[in-house]
Amino acid sequence: MAPAQSDVVLELQALTMAFPKPSGAPLAVLSNIDLCMRGGEILGLLGRSGSGKSTLLRIAAGLIKPTGGQVLYRGQPLRGPAEGIAVVFQTFALFPWLTVLENVEAGLDALALPAPEARRRALAAIDLIGLDGFQSAYPRELSGGMRQRVGFARAIVTQPNVLLMDEPFSALDVLTAETLRTDFLDLWAQQAIANRAALLVTHNIEEAVLMCDRILVLASNPGHIAAELAVPLERPRDRMESAFRDIVDQIYSILTSRSLESISAHRAQHGATAQPLPRATVNQINGFVEKFAAPPYDGHAELATLAARLSLQVDEIFPTAEALHILEFAEIRDGELRLTAAGHIYAQSDSESRKRLFKEHLICFVPLAAHIHLILGEREDHRAPRLRFEAELEDHLTHREAEQTLRVMTGWGRYAELFSYDDRNRRFEAWSAAQ
Repeated sequence: MAPAQSDVVLELQALTMAFPKPSGAPLAVLSNIDLCMRGGEILGLLGRSGSGKSTLLRIAAGLIKPTGGQVLYRGQPLRGPAEGIAVVFQTFALFPWLTVLENVEAGLDALALPAPEARRRALAAIDLIGLDGFQSAYPRELSGGMRQRVGFARAIVTQPNVLLMDEPFSALDVLTAETLRTDFLDLWAQQAIANRAALLVTHNIEEAVLMCDRILVLASNPGHIAAELAVPLERPRDRMESAFRDIVDQIYSILTSRSLESISAHRAQHGATAQPLPRATVNQINGFVEKFAAPPYDGHAELATLAARLSLQVDEIFPTAEALHILEFAEIRDGELRLTAAGHIYAQSDSESRKRLFKEHLICFVPLAAHIHLILGEREDHRAPRLRFEAELEDHLTHREAEQTLRVMTGWGRYAELFSYDDRNRRFEAWSAAQ
């Protein structure tokens, strides 16, 4: 049910974002985003790397102007950074030459408060976030968790109406991140943080279910909201409860179906040669296949179960699963992964047999690999500059996607002995020519 207009703190209406390709044509990154942040809630924006999560957050903060649509803050169009909206970034983003106290006070500069009031509020925020006694310390003296606490203190010292958090726990180790999440939720429950609403951008499914009241699942190519889920669980939440696991499983099912839709849609729109390749190395693929083909999975399991048992995050398990799907060593369906007959053979093969099978599937099922192989074969010296293929990809992909796809393709091609790559001269070479 849509929130009452009076409950809406921040609203994104029909938001689109596009960047120019080398040809000058627009490349859509976000498409038709409608989003409402309600007072008193933590809203989760969950998506994989490259889905446009951080771009969306920066638009919501007034740091980037969208191509289309508008952002309304407290009912008024947002024209740029606004008083009452604070951001906690993924990286610590502290001034290394300032002390903890000075870094927190820097968050108040735009408010032009009297010095005594700024000092009082900064000290109160430092105490609230658990850093009392470290006011005179410099960032280099602090652990990662403590530096991120400074980031939180600098954000909340302004007493914002909206707190935007861009994967604030992802740069921390597991135990530190868990402690900081718990402390944040305790402060939120006690209403010690004066925010009216918070947005958490994350690619961690369990983190989203643990912290958020609602979750928007962002799909990619271009980024769009694929699903909205309420999390009607009392806090504190138990990861082992069946209701918690049910929501996690539901999100995995949504992400797998959207992943396949994205692959198919991109192929239909741009052609298979320009298909973005998932960031999965051959070592990751082979290591995963060996574990997955063995008991207790025997080549068939739910992705949520695999991720939990193998301690893999979304951005770790999905690229590997997608790579196996693209290479037709496995099939993704309804939140499950199943090895194909070729996948079982691949898992059981020795090193040389596995390499030959990988090469066959690379040529048959990855058009970019076949394209590079064909071009190298047609040229007299069997060489071609990387820039040639990069330019072709950038007609359909962002520069970052094109670079990632070629990086993945280089690793896969080298392993399969399909072609080589000379990094010094930035060119591909037929395998026979490189030997």
